[in-house]
Amino acid sequence: MKTKEKVRSKIKLVEFDPWLEPYEDHIKTRISKYKKDRKKLLSDADDFTDFANGHLYFGFHRSNKGWYYREWAPGADSLHLIGEFNNWNPSSHPLTHLGNGYWEIFLDGKKSLWHECLVKVRVTKDNISHDKIPLYIKRVIQDPNTLNFTGQIYCPDNDYKWMNPSFKIPKKQDLLIYEAHVGMAQEKEAIGSFSEFTNIVLPKIKEKGYNAVQLMAVMQHPYYASFGYHVSNFFAVSSWFGTPDELKVLIDTAHSMDIAVFMDIVHSHVVKNTDDGINEFDGTSYQFFHEGARGNHPAWDSKLFDYSKPEVIHFLLSNIKYWMDEYHFDGFRFDGITSMLYLDHGLGKSFTNYDQYFSDNTDLDAVTYLQFANALIKKIKPTAITIAEDMSGMPGMCLPISYGGLGFDYRLAMGLPDFWIRMLEQRDETWNMYTLWYEAVSKRPHEKRIGYCESHDQAMVGDKTIMFRLCDEVMYWHMHKSDNHYVIDRAIALHKLIRFFTLTAASEAYLNFMGNEFGHPDWIDFPRQGNDWSYKYAQRRWSLEENLELKYEYLSTFDRFMVYFAQNHDILKKSEFIQDLFIDDTRKLIVFKKQDLIFIFNFHPTDSYSDLCFPTKDSNSYKAVFDSDLDIFGGYNRVSRDIVYHSINNLKFNENCITIYSPSRTCIVLEKL
Repeated sequence: MKTKEKVRSKIKLVEFDPWLEPYEDHIKTRISKYKKDRKKLLSDADDFTDFANGHLYFGFHRSNKGWYYREWAPGADSLHLIGEFNNWNPSSHPLTHLGNGYWEIFLDGKKSLWHECLVKVRVTKDNISHDKIPLYIKRVIQDPNTLNFTGQIYCPDNDYKWMNPSFKIPKKQDLLIYEAHVGMAQEKEAIGSFSEFTNIVLPKIKEKGYNAVQLMAVMQHPYYASFGYHVSNFFAVSSWFGTPDELKVLIDTAHSMDIAVFMDIVHSHVVKNTDDGINEFDGTSYQFFHEGARGNHPAWDSKLFDYSKPEVIHFLLSNIKYWMDEYHFDGFRFDGITSMLYLDHGLGKSFTNYDQYFSDNTDLDAVTYLQFANALIKKIKPTAITIAEDMSGMPGMCLPISYGGLGFDYRLAMGLPDFWIRMLEQRDETWNMYTLWYEAVSKRPHEKRIGYCESHDQAMVGDKTIMFRLCDEVMYWHMHKSDNHYVIDRAIALHKLIRFFTLTAASEAYLNFMGNEFGHPDWIDFPRQGNDWSYKYAQRRWSLEENLELKYEYLSTFDRFMVYFAQNHDILKKSEFIQDLFIDDTRKLIVFKKQDLIFIFNFHPTDSYSDLCFPTKDSNSYKAVFDSDLDIFGGYNRVSRDIVYHSINNLKFNENCITIYSPSRTCIVLEKL
């Protein structure tokens, strides 16, 4: 009797990672749910682009004869439009209930509403009325006297004319992202604007060599210090920074510089505010959110979407399409995905085994929503980039939906910044090179990472940037070029090594938070009651890197050369070809190869090696083309760019090797001739 052969799984996710075989049924359930829910959701629509059009129906729309205003409020008993147009009369303009929770009113005459007209909607349920901001409003402003927020009609006489309407991210270029917050991007103790960012910061990003900017806090949020993560109005541009058209100018200008623009989108939770947010819009707690405890985030003090509701999916997918169609965003960084994926939001979990990814704790509705979102984004703009901020490391996050994945392009390598922090808490001579290499190269099979050693998270009060961890208060007094201080020398050397190692060994893409490239000395502390509402630490001190007498220039120059070198040599694209050549923990050395480039990292605090010998896996000749020890980088010019290194047979390794001088705390890149 023949033994029946085991049928190999057709799910690519399991083929890529055999450790997932015990969870194959769970993954198949996800695939089945995606197909079933997609069919049910789309009904007669061809795809998600035909479905995600809530913004084209709801909200305010001007016609040749007047204005339509429509709203979704299934729990409400009545709705009345109020505003400057009717002197805030609470009863003169009732909306008609169309069924299915849809409400509508037509205002006769094109001038019945006007540009910058203030509006709200009075929602009544069980004889209790609340004045709310319309769900699909495009602009919300704050009254400087009362500090209350109000909806505003935004319909300037002339529609914005795009200069670069067909911008696409080049497929062949490495992705180098500059994470930025518009409000704190200026060197002033005040909130920066979209226009200032366009005129002052975009040229800096271009000059620094980054080809993408990731904008935080784009959607309207009532509390400035929330960093934009407590969104109140999903279709409104944050009025802290300017108008919708000024945001369009920013994005259009970036595109003219060949800079892609990503939006930090928050679909993981919502601010609890009822007066200026979507919470309890129709008078119920469950219009958008789960009821009871499940509808509240225990750590973030915010509300949580119910992703099982078709109306919620419609609202969120329409939100994505709106930002892409209206503002030409090139992609999204999805915030708080770990919180979405697990019923316990991943709080207190270390995710050390696969059981934690595939269990009753996983919110399959959230998994399906994220798949829907990625399918929609790729349909609208195939070159768009989606980035997952997931600390759990769920398998398949960055694999196609058809493979059993969630469809993202990249995941943030969130464990690496934490690893660098742990390393910096140890003495330099105890750093383990094998652990460092493992942390850098470990990844999910066939999934791409965005490597970074620090983002905005590591710059907040309560944490420290890498430069501040290395220097602390010493950097306030000893950063002048004429001042030689061992703490600063060590900090500059390690700052360069950490960033270059992260980019070259631990990335398929790379991210930097603005100012960190030159070792910005201050933490981020937004104005709040605890600091007397000061903006002192909610700014970027660009003058420090521009002051040629200060050592910040060294770090800024190194970062610029590093980024350009990465672009010119396609370093990130070569990540799949990475191979370790030589690791020596005693001498704190790591040598690895990417096709025609060899990277030599000497992390030893004091020891230089005049005769470092390592295998090359070939018989070619090499020459140094990049190193961190140039004097313009704050180094000592100890690396020769003239010597040709021949790979010849070495008896110790019994293979072809190169012998080279490796100075302490430096990196060298050799290129095959």
